[in-house]
Amino acid sequence: MAKLRILVLTSSTGGGHDARAEAFAEWCFQLYRYDVEVRIEQMLEKSSLVNRAGVRLYNRIQRSAPWVHKAFYAVVEFLSILNRRSVTFGKSYYLEVLRDYRPHLVFSVHDCLNRGYFQLARKTLGEDRVRCATYCGEFSGGWGYSRNWVEPSVDLYFSRTATAQDYAVKCGMPPERGRVRGSLMLPRAHLEVLSPVDRRVFLGKKLGLNPDLFTVFLATGGNGAHNHFDLLPALLRHADRVQAIVICGRNKQAYNDLIHWRATHPDFNCYIEGFSEIVHLLMQVSDVIVTRGGTTTCAKALHFRCPIVFNAFGGIMPQEELTWKFFHNGAGCRKVENTADFSVIMDEWISNPDAYAQAREKFLRLRYVEDPTVIIDEVVALANEVVKAKLRRRPFPPANGNGNGAAQELKSA
Repeated sequence: MAKLRILVLTSSTGGGHDARAEAFAEWCFQLYRYDVEVRIEQMLEKSSLVNRAGVRLYNRIQRSAPWVHKAFYAVVEFLSILNRRSVTFGKSYYLEVLRDYRPHLVFSVHDCLNRGYFQLARKTLGEDRVRCATYCGEFSGGWGYSRNWVEPSVDLYFSRTATAQDYAVKCGMPPERGRVRGSLMLPRAHLEVLSPVDRRVFLGKKLGLNPDLFTVFLATGGNGAHNHFDLLPALLRHADRVQAIVICGRNKQAYNDLIHWRATHPDFNCYIEGFSEIVHLLMQVSDVIVTRGGTTTCAKALHFRCPIVFNAFGGIMPQEELTWKFFHNGAGCRKVENTADFSVIMDEWISNPDAYAQAREKFLRLRYVEDPTVIIDEVVALANEVVKAKLRRRPFPPANGNGNGAAQELKSA
């Protein structure tokens, strides 16, 4: 039987692009098993020294000086000119991958991996032997929405929101090629949903926290950029009514320092974890999450009904501005630039629970219901225009699954 081959182009500038690439691959396996083969390539890092240095600089800026990214972003936008018809940096590696793998579809989940990459794929493999698609995870348009996202020759262009799709059209995307398809999250995020009873059990038995306290989730990206020690003092003031869930990403020093901090504050309930694989569960048991404007984290928070307070310490990066604008304009979400800002919000919500309830209600109005399998079927169908294979599509949720994976895990604890 013919097998579809899909090449996914991503890069670790932040963690969202990789998360969506991994989610797409897992969905393909869940729905089509071995009929669809997915290969994920960290194309920027692996293709050239220039690209690799750019990725490292991006992540360093995110960790230590987000305000610097305004200048860095302007430089990256120049790629839209350099890659107008072909790939400038890393071309030889990309050609090697194309000739070795011979994908039926090139699927980009990164802004810098569209322009030039699609043209080179068609030139190398043949116009009728490959299709191209893009998933853009931005929430809205404007400054921060990279021109590199929009390659008008793409066969299908997927946006997270209608607002972002409208902006893509404004930037030159043919409307008939656009689709609004929501978020790309792992299947487990749709299966492992906690009931109210499960949430209390998870807080108490798994995290060692008090199910009756207001729970604040201090989050970070995979690279561990954080301002936890600036935020925790605002929570300590309400130690009798507030507790915290804190994750550190791959920042071992932050984890070690927080373990010591917890030992010196025995009256404050606090769960600490390094790089977490259960963020989707931690969000479900939290009353609010404090995070930068990363699209993946914010999309999960919306999906799991966990209101967001935006971490704007050191400024907001251009791409994060798009997320902040969407949630601030649509739900009145607030941002904090220092400890005092955060203290104001916490003092208000703890002293006046109705204020928190109103903020949460506004936040939930932004939620949308989506079928996560639609985008997978559409991408696979596009690839199958080349192969014309008979694919065996499995149901989701699986026939032997009841969607209570997290609940079962709790019961076995």
